[in-house]
Amino acid sequence: MSDNQIVLNKKKKKFKVFPIVNGIIFILISLFILLPMWKVIVDSLDARSSYGFKWLPNYFTWGGYGAVITRQSIYRPFFLSCIPTVAGTFSGLLLATLGGYVLIQWEMPGRNFFAYMLLFTMIFDGGMIPKYLVMKDLNLLNTLWSVILPMSINVYNLVLMRNFFEGIPESLFEAAKIDGCSPMGIFFRIVLPLSKAAIASIGLMFAVSFWNDYTNFKIYITNNNLWNFQIKLRSMVMESDIPNDDVVDPNTISSATVIVAVLPFTIIYPFCQKYFVQGVNVGAVKE
Repeated sequence: MSDNQIVLNKKKKKFKVFPIVNGIIFILISLFILLPMWKVIVDSLDARSSYGFKWLPNYFTWGGYGAVITRQSIYRPFFLSCIPTVAGTFSGLLLATLGGYVLIQWEMPGRNFFAYMLLFTMIFDGGMIPKYLVMKDLNLLNTLWSVILPMSINVYNLVLMRNFFEGIPESLFEAAKIDGCSPMGIFFRIVLPLSKAAIASIGLMFAVSFWNDYTNFKIYITNNNLWNFQIKLRSMVMESDIPNDDVVDPNTISSATVIVAVLPFTIIYPFCQKYFVQGVNVGAVKE
């Protein structure tokens, strides 16, 4: 056997530790995330829910979900959650895309200054009290605008969008200008069609933030007729505002309530997964 063959055999037999360690860590993290979720799902389907962990329900029932869905008092909060989610996602994407597009206008005077000022506001936030005082001075308290506007202005998402726009080949912009296309024409005909992945991923982040919003509703809205779905579900889980049911355990209804809260985006995500995976590394790779 030649020396070259011996070296090749040693390379083949070389034990690679990193992939195994990486796999073990990935499995542990997955179990850490999935096991609590599985417990909530099982408890929501067990008519006699208990605090211990079990793999399958002992007394299978859909009664927990029926008790939650058939309760008419959650319909209005659900609708009040949909309004900020849709309107806030649209307004947030509008501000992020337009702001990101402005910041890639290389000829614009003061472009770097405005970019640094935006980064400064992202790092040094004004805080909760100044925001509340601004909403009060604008007479927006106890309106849905007090929830939509603060979350729509998201500098982090704006910077992500700008980074993605910077990855678009500059030759496309130059060709469009030669053909007589206006800046807004370039934005709608070139930039947005090429940014579907970024728009889908950032839009999903906006939508999840608005749907799960609890803090802003508690701060800016004191009228309980304007409280959203999350606050209503919290009252059902934490304040024993659960319908009486002789067949289904209250813990079963509480677990079903948690599943109902996350169900909408659990259904939507598979349809956006392709774009979301593409947009996770927004602006990370540039030509």
